[in-house]
Amino acid sequence: MAQSKEDTKVDEFQLLLDLHKGANRQGPGGDEETKKAIDLACVDRNAPLKVADIGCGTGASTLILARLLNAKITAVDFLQDFLDVLKTRAESEGVSEKITPLCASMDKLPFEKEEFDVIWSEGAIYNIGFQKGVTDWKHYLKPGGLLIASEISWITNARPSELQNHWDSEYPEIDMASSKIKVLEDNGYSPIGYFVLPEHCWLENYYEPMRSNFQDFMSRNGNSEDARAIVEAERHEIELYEKYKAHYSYGVYIARKPSA
Repeated sequence: MAQSKEDTKVDEFQLLLDLHKGANRQGPGGDEETKKAIDLACVDRNAPLKVADIGCGTGASTLILARLLNAKITAVDFLQDFLDVLKTRAESEGVSEKITPLCASMDKLPFEKEEFDVIWSEGAIYNIGFQKGVTDWKHYLKPGGLLIASEISWITNARPSELQNHWDSEYPEIDMASSKIKVLEDNGYSPIGYFVLPEHCWLENYYEPMRSNFQDFMSRNGNSEDARAIVEAERHEIELYEKYKAHYSYGVYIARKPSA
């Protein structure tokens, strides 16, 4: 009997989960870059804070926040498998008492109005779109609270058509930093910082570990056609970055909700 479209989507989803859940990071980023964002945002490391890390994956950023801040962190992801990995990692690093894992969709968050001092999101806001994320999440920030989010962005004003077409298809909201900052301003935030993730955040921290896992991933999944298709799609994305990395990266955007 032929598989339904729904069954096919479930199979693909499980394969993607299998590929990524063993990784330290599910997107470009770096420990030093997370620390840089904390410092650029002028977060008081000693003040008692309530933080939401939205789209936390297996917890690369969550664990750094827990180590560096005097914070109670709600770590949100819609995949319980990722949160299970985070829980194990937090226990091994001795910071589990600071972290509350929450399995929830980022567009249906069970938070109270003005609950958090900081909302953090690395490499994840694209799942609902930058515009919707900064609009919806503002509701959960206290007056004077901080939003720190990384978002894929153009870093040149013109780029090759092959690259433009790929990202127009994958994520039509990709844009220049100036446009992203305008979205923040239009939604009532005061932008206070921005920087671009360097190359090692993509290659050393994300793509190379993924690429080194391709063969094991294929073997685990019987070298199936669906597994091969996922690997080929990831290889294509990696090749595009290696070819055109001068034109795009993730920008880290830091903004404050006004106190008034």
